[in-house]
Amino acid sequence: MMAIVGEIGSTRQAEVLPPFAGLPSGPFIVSAAKIVKRFGALTVVDHVDLSLRAGQAVGIVGPNGAGKTTLLGVLAGALAASAGKLTFLDVDVTDMPAADRCRLGIIRTHQVPRPFAGMTVFENVLVATTNGGRLTGSAAYQCCVDSLDLCGMLRVANRRAETLGLLDRKRLELARALATNPSVLLLDEIGGGLTDAEAAELVAAIRLLVKKGITIVWIEHMVHILLQVAERLICMDAGQVIADGAPREVLSNPAVVKAYLGGSAT
Repeated sequence: MMAIVGEIGSTRQAEVLPPFAGLPSGPFIVSAAKIVKRFGALTVVDHVDLSLRAGQAVGIVGPNGAGKTTLLGVLAGALAASAGKLTFLDVDVTDMPAADRCRLGIIRTHQVPRPFAGMTVFENVLVATTNGGRLTGSAAYQCCVDSLDLCGMLRVANRRAETLGLLDRKRLELARALATNPSVLLLDEIGGGLTDAEAAELVAAIRLLVKKGITIVWIEHMVHILLQVAERLICMDAGQVIADGAPREVLSNPAVVKAYLGGSAT
């Protein structure tokens, strides 16, 4: 079992972040056109158009069964689209498997963290950087250290992953994704199951990623946490995008209110 020599503590200075105000729009990095995903006769994602700009923080909300996680799976390559086209930096990745998309720069996290049992935290991240990031030697080591440091995980780098609590498992899930050196990071309810204080720690890390220019797409039911990061909000219902724009505008959209509450609301 690989261990980091000695005890490593965090080297990153605490940063006081100002209220999030979004980033300047850049070129499109991902474009999805008329994406459809069917499971048999059931259409879960129904002709979704989605364009993501470089360095943009996008939140996706919607009621249970809206198709949010399925859309994320299609974007990441874990699920094959039934119809439509997906491009990344002008490369057609519609039929490209998840591993190849990861090496190009598209990576996702999962609602339920899936660390490699029997391996240390450091080894889990090393697998990500050597396979997804294709780094070796000292470069791979440093990438692991940097990813763990940003996620506040250096203190437990030598612990076996299966001994971690939920918050640290989610931090590890994020660190593994970062170790692949992504351009687009897809987050699936990474705040689920956490207290507000625990979620705030993850929010701070994610905001740092946005500042570094990584495109973030974040599905989250805890909207008040999502709004601390997202400059753009998309609402889905019944597999379709029913609103897309500034967060306050989307949340006040009558169609969005109806999707969540089943009727009109003041």
